[in-house]
Amino acid sequence: MTAPTSSTSAPRLATRFAPSPNGHLHLGHAFSALTAWDWARANAARFVVRVEDTDTTRSRREFEASHLQDLAWLGLRWDAPVRRQSDMVADYRRGLDRLSALGLIYPCFCTRKDIAEAALAPHGPDGVPYPGTCRRLSADMRTTQLEAGTPHALRLDVARALDIAERLRGNRLSFLEQGLGPNGETGRLPADPRPMGDPVIARKDGVIAYHLAVVMDDASQHMTHVIRGQDLFFATPLHRLLQTVLDLPQPVYRHHRLIRDATGERLAKRRGSQTLRDMRANGMTPDDIRQLLGLR
Repeated sequence: MTAPTSSTSAPRLATRFAPSPNGHLHLGHAFSALTAWDWARANAARFVVRVEDTDTTRSRREFEASHLQDLAWLGLRWDAPVRRQSDMVADYRRGLDRLSALGLIYPCFCTRKDIAEAALAPHGPDGVPYPGTCRRLSADMRTTQLEAGTPHALRLDVARALDIAERLRGNRLSFLEQGLGPNGETGRLPADPRPMGDPVIARKDGVIAYHLAVVMDDASQHMTHVIRGQDLFFATPLHRLLQTVLDLPQPVYRHHRLIRDATGERLAKRRGSQTLRDMRANGMTPDDIRQLLGLR
């Protein structure tokens, strides 16, 4: 597992913009990228672009190329080379092995239908929270399923991980928020990942999940500040948990407001939000984009 080396001097400030290449960028992406870029320039910080393409079934190189064109058009400049998560799978596997050695992951044989039918609790911030069905399987039952070749994901045992993390720290898990959470939170905030349930860390097809990949990337790329939308605020307690049990550095978090359409829905690729490339083709300029976003 790659992690920043220790140093007697403070690390240079650094942040990143990390889109997934499964569609073209829209105004919401532009706001996030420009917010991080403006902060980096104001603080003489490094700025990194990362391609989050672990989901190879949806990622496309043509979208990656489109993203870089859009970002350059907006006036952003980033450290070379651009890092792709698909090139870092061996690194993530070492993180997965570390979690396994700590006894913090378990195989999950449930289907989405199984989870939906078994979960009677209200939905959590990441959808239906996993009810812990496979965590409660006996060792013999797990062995039987594994020997039969039953497809399975790997999940993090959050309760056990939280116990280890808080014993390592000697106090409750927390994170530093310099932006604003969904309810206006800022400052040193408690990090309780339990409302998410036990998240998938590796999917049934072997793809490493976002939550593990992103914390390892932020560590190995020496990110001191994570600047992202409020829609990911709910994931920060889980990321702090993984950082602690994997002995990774703790970045500062800055969650920014979301850009929404006329109906109040946040912009999203799946809803066909107007793309930056379309706006550029229609004659809009980077200054026009900034004005639309309230960034001057």
